[in-house]
Amino acid sequence: MTPTEPATDDDASAIEVHLDELLQARGMTLTALAARVDITIANLSILKNGRARAVRFSTLAAICRELNCQPGDLLSYRRAGDRVNAADAEQKAVRAQARHDGDSHAPHL
Repeated sequence: MTPTEPATDDDASAIEVHLDELLQARGMTLTALAARVDITIANLSILKNGRARAVRFSTLAAICRELNCQPGDLLSYRRAGDRVNAADAEQKAVRAQARHDGDSHAPHL
């Protein structure tokens, strides 16, 4: 794909969503997150299962706010031919949890 070519469905499937790992690390349910970010459970489930074709920045920001994570903790790009590495996803969730734990005692301004 060159800079002038539109994204294809193959490009979207190369984006992996790590919402399950982040929710588990936070002890939060999909239902609770949906209520906190004001998105339907159905739409959040579509994102969680990697079937979303697009995500609004406002939705991404709200999810990151509620999970106290960075967009890179939630989404990653996998090149064609790369193998899925569950250990990498788990390690990413652990790092996000460590950031969450470190910030939990900080005052909210």
